[in-house]
Amino acid sequence: MTLISAHKIACSYGPDDIFDQVSVGVPPDARIAIVGPNGTGKTSLVRILIKEEEPTDGQVFHARGLRIGYLPQRADAYLKSSGTMWDEMLTVFEDVLKQEAALNQLADQLAEEPDNPDLLDAYGEAQTTFDLMGGYEYVTHIKQVLTGVGFNEKDYDAPLGQLSGGQKTRVLLARLLLQSPDVLVLDEPTNHLDIQAIEWLENWLKGYDGALVVVSHDRYFMDSVVSNVWELIFGQMEEYRGNYSAYLRQREERHAALLKAYEKQQEFIAKEEEYIRRNIEGQNTRQAQGRRKRLERFLRDEAIFRPRQQQHMRLSIDARRRSGDEVLRTKRLVIGYHDDQVPLFEVPDITLKRGECAALIGPNGAGKSTFMKTILGELDPLSGETRIGANVEIGYFAQAHERLNSDNTIFDEILTVKDMLDSEARTYLGSFLFSGDDVYKPISALSGGERGRVALAKLALSGANLLLLDEPTNHLDIQSQEILEVVLSEFRGTVLLISHDRYLVERLATQIWAIQSQTNGRPELMVVEGTYDDYLRRRAQRQEAATLAAPQPNGSQTAKLGAKSNNGHPSGLSLYQREKRIAQLEEEIHALEGELAQISNDLEEASAQGNVAEVTRLGEAYSHTEQSLESLIADWEYLHD
Repeated sequence: MTLISAHKIACSYGPDDIFDQVSVGVPPDARIAIVGPNGTGKTSLVRILIKEEEPTDGQVFHARGLRIGYLPQRADAYLKSSGTMWDEMLTVFEDVLKQEAALNQLADQLAEEPDNPDLLDAYGEAQTTFDLMGGYEYVTHIKQVLTGVGFNEKDYDAPLGQLSGGQKTRVLLARLLLQSPDVLVLDEPTNHLDIQAIEWLENWLKGYDGALVVVSHDRYFMDSVVSNVWELIFGQMEEYRGNYSAYLRQREERHAALLKAYEKQQEFIAKEEEYIRRNIEGQNTRQAQGRRKRLERFLRDEAIFRPRQQQHMRLSIDARRRSGDEVLRTKRLVIGYHDDQVPLFEVPDITLKRGECAALIGPNGAGKSTFMKTILGELDPLSGETRIGANVEIGYFAQAHERLNSDNTIFDEILTVKDMLDSEARTYLGSFLFSGDDVYKPISALSGGERGRVALAKLALSGANLLLLDEPTNHLDIQSQEILEVVLSEFRGTVLLISHDRYLVERLATQIWAIQSQTNGRPELMVVEGTYDDYLRRRAQRQEAATLAAPQPNGSQTAKLGAKSNNGHPSGLSLYQREKRIAQLEEEIHALEGELAQISNDLEEASAQGNVAEVTRLGEAYSHTEQSLESLIADWEYLHD
């Protein structure tokens, strides 16, 4: 059964045709990514599929009773509560809360009339219903999901009105995950998540029973989660099987095959036209006329067009001069703000050499941008020092593009870096997809992607040999990300990169500088020579070593297996150890669930017999067993984070 099907749908805004003749289907087990250049209509397509917009033409059908969860890029209009973050989560469990209130009311009545058999029956039934509704687990589930998307307990009471746009998007994402709809439609879900939260979301989605449709520019995320890719380009839809990497290979093969077929067709057309030209007025005129008619029919009905290629950004970054071999060195460096004297993290003595690329990664708010500004000399360290090598010229790409003057036009902003003739500047900006009167747009009126391209255009003119890049792929479409990746891989200078784009980090980094918490809760900078995959292996080794060194659980369930870090995630278990412990926990959970079921049956019998003493005893046993079960479930959930 198809949950969502679209038949020959089209989308137009005024005279502009966005896409046409799109027919797609979303099956129950879908894991679909929609990709394509910015402006091709990906968001419009998903809004039409979920019936939040009407297509210009065509039809969309939904399965009966279909529940859809939608995460837009701006969440404000989709939040239900006017209260706190916790209140928003509770909107998912309205029925559970009503049942809980009814159960509490019955408990109060029983306290006044303990021998009332009707009340005992009603309480037993209400308690069973509450249990089946997940009434004893919903608080744990809320905490698990809020922690997963990057919040901690001190955030729970924050009023929604005081949250940033990114925080509101994460709140809405958490609510949707708790709702667990039949179809989850996510528009750029990783935009406001750090790497740790993205990894958690990937694991959650892998175990999700419903269908997933996601619009994303996160290539690593798509490799991990999706099994089909829809490419929306030139107003048409192309479907590919597999994850993002498989899509790339198939797209290249498909384009090469189409180009080969087109070239073969052109050879055929040229030969036919040559024959017609030579024979149309000679002895073979009838054959030539017949061939001309067939050729005209072929060109009208069968001929294929030359495969189109999307216009893309043309970027080149060259260092003006060669730096010394040692580009950056730190010594006893502590990063933090002098206002409160609280260190963000300590930096081991590190050296960055010419030609290397270091990727600085870590949770949001850990101090990555602060570290970058310390290297730039804009902030003083709490202690220690940074040393910039000989002949080093720094180029800085800021995440928020705050170095762009909002009052300038694009044209004026480029001229702040280098004096150029008008024609030269226009040609240069054309390579960054700014043409015509677009070059006179004010910086304040640009989208995030446009501001990013202006910042890259300025960076490319700087001639720097040390590039400090703070989230350079934010707001860039996939094709622009691919181009930036190639350009940086060919750059002859040195790169220090802050990024949540693990695809970019894996392909460029020769060192990983990861901000993470130690077992004592204090943050540290972990330096790994090698790629992102090397870092993941080292992190797993350290976690396994920490687990082996820690006291082992005694089975009382009061001690959590795997010490929790300060962000609420489990740590310290290798994959083998986790799987083994999870299996053990599942057996224990199953046994306790059986005990609860038996106690529940005994409660019903005692209630029917009016045996108040037995009901009281069994109620206490149920509560004790339930607490043990919740503890086991909490352990199980931590190990699945």
